[in-house]
Amino acid sequence: MAKVLISGASGLIGSALVLALEADGHEIIRLTRGPARPAKELHWEPMREVSPALVSGFDAVIHLSGENVAGRWTAEKKRKIRESRVVSTRNLAWAIAKTERPPRAFVCASAIGYYGNRGDEVLTEDSASGAGFLPEVCREWEAATHVGMAGVRVVNLRFGIVLSRQGAALKEMLRPFRSGLGGRVGSGRQWWSWIHVEDAVAAVVQVLGIGSEVAGRGRPALHNLFGPVNIVAPNPVTNAEFTRVLAAAVKRPALFAVPAFAAKLAFGEFAEEGILASARVMPKKLEESGFEFRYADLGTALQELLR
Repeated sequence: MAKVLISGASGLIGSALVLALEADGHEIIRLTRGPARPAKELHWEPMREVSPALVSGFDAVIHLSGENVAGRWTAEKKRKIRESRVVSTRNLAWAIAKTERPPRAFVCASAIGYYGNRGDEVLTEDSASGAGFLPEVCREWEAATHVGMAGVRVVNLRFGIVLSRQGAALKEMLRPFRSGLGGRVGSGRQWWSWIHVEDAVAAVVQVLGIGSEVAGRGRPALHNLFGPVNIVAPNPVTNAEFTRVLAAAVKRPALFAVPAFAAKLAFGEFAEEGILASARVMPKKLEESGFEFRYADLGTALQELLR
């Protein structure tokens, strides 16, 4: 049994990850900004210096919290997006570097926004970062995990679009599609790299390498993965294909395309770097490690999520 400290435990990935780790018999302690429950939670202030005692004695520290990037990017919104990731990560990394009983692994969320808008280029963990606000934030975010670090395995989880019944991404897309008002956004040629939440969680558990098997999967744990790891399915699709498959899943037509200019009017810079950006990302490290995806096909993933 491992003892794991986790931030963002109430989020989409965090809540599912906690359930998986607890089901596998691990002890989970949550970092919370509110009053902490004894034995289950520890209070912290992400924007303030973290005491080394807070991160001492754990087998792994997982950092998943951060400001939601969706929505119109005002100057204040962009500040929160950057600081909630970079500053909090740096504070945790410094604490880990200073503690006398550091964890074996520091696993921190990142995003495929690291790659920027890359058209049809096939992207792996070896690909260079792109240009724009999101790539800049991701570079600083990942760099912050290595501050003062020595002897601790660091993993940067570059998440794609996580599909879940509880996730905002799928919920927002389903609303117009179930009304028969769905369709591609812009040209529809932009690549969307996605992953089913179950596969995302199983990948994180396996990357952690804190047990002999991944809960319920019978896969050997990985202790040798470090640095960036793309958490995406092996079959990215274009936006046009995504909308076609989603429309078929809800048995509705997908005729109402959203012009690029309309998306930009509604969401500004977020539309350009998020909705309209193209990132054809492959999970090279996961595949080379032998990870088996349960939902490698978008149609199968959506059928399971919408049944």
